Amino acid sequence: MSLTAQNHRILLNDGNNIPIIGLGTYSTPRITAKDACYHSVKVAIDVGYRHFDGALVYGNEDEVGRAVREKIDDGTVRRDDIFYCGKLWNTYHPPEMVRGILEKSLKLLKFDYIDLYIIELPLAFKPGDVIYPKDESGNFLYAPTDLCATWEGLEELKDAGLVKSIGVSNFNRRQLELILNKPGLKYKPAVNQVECHPYFPQPQLKEFCDSHGIVIVGYSPLGTCRDSLWVNIKIPSLLDDPVLNSVAARHKKTSAQVALRFLAQRNVVAIPKSFNPQRIKQNFEIFDFSLTSEEMKQINALNKNQRYVELLMWKDHPEYPFNEEY
Repeated sequence: MSLTAQNHRILLNDGNNIPIIGLGTYSTPRITAKDACYHSVKVAIDVGYRHFDGALVYGNEDEVGRAVREKIDDGTVRRDDIFYCGKLWNTYHPPEMVRGILEKSLKLLKFDYIDLYIIELPLAFKPGDVIYPKDESGNFLYAPTDLCATWEGLEELKDAGLVKSIGVSNFNRRQLELILNKPGLKYKPAVNQVECHPYFPQPQLKEFCDSHGIVIVGYSPLGTCRDSLWVNIKIPSLLDDPVLNSVAARHKKTSAQVALRFLAQRNVVAIPKSFNPQRIKQNFEIFDFSLTSEEMKQINALNKNQRYVELLMWKDHPEYPFNEEY
């Protein structure tokens, strides 16, 4: 597979294509500095990124849109150079709510369309504008989940030209099969965005997705933060792994660059998140070296089959996706 900094898009099953590396824009509005995302997106565009992964619940789609529009206005890119992924949150699963909340994202971004729109989680919460609805005892308020009905809402967005591609995130095999086997299915999911990195390469899920033409988009491709509230901190830090660092030294690269190149050579899209300009630049520098087949085997052997992102706060939801093998 020939990938370059200028041409690193891979084909989706609907005829569109997706850059194999993107910038994750996840943030927590309460603790992330205002305009941090805005500045990072502008830096990333100058570096060469054309893929940005965001979501309404990140609270910064206005910053992403402003950065992109300014780089369009100064002639650096055109709108069709940019690939933006947005996400449908858990409180907007009823199909009659899907278009309205997508249009809210479009308004914040000031875009005419979104390139990829995905169901963020296969978990339905109580519908409404309260992002984390809870009862008086602090328990999450769930709602009956009908993934096929929600999917039909996304299909309508594609038919309306408001989104170019549609997909899912954090779906296991059974949940994907619900969509794939839906009577009257118009569009298969183009992607399944899941945790994917050398410690959790998801070989079974990837094989299943490959067999249906579904591209894996890997979040937390470098591991993740060490926040014990939602991360399994018993797993060692990925970037400290001696094998990754040994391979990196051989190529005069960082362990992060090796981890990202590993995913790229598996045809997995990676969306490392960073608001640090130096790391944004380093994470993009994966197109001037290749891993040998032996190095790929060494890194594959690091599989611990354990995820960093467990989302245990929702483990009692009937559609909690991580109870099943894959």
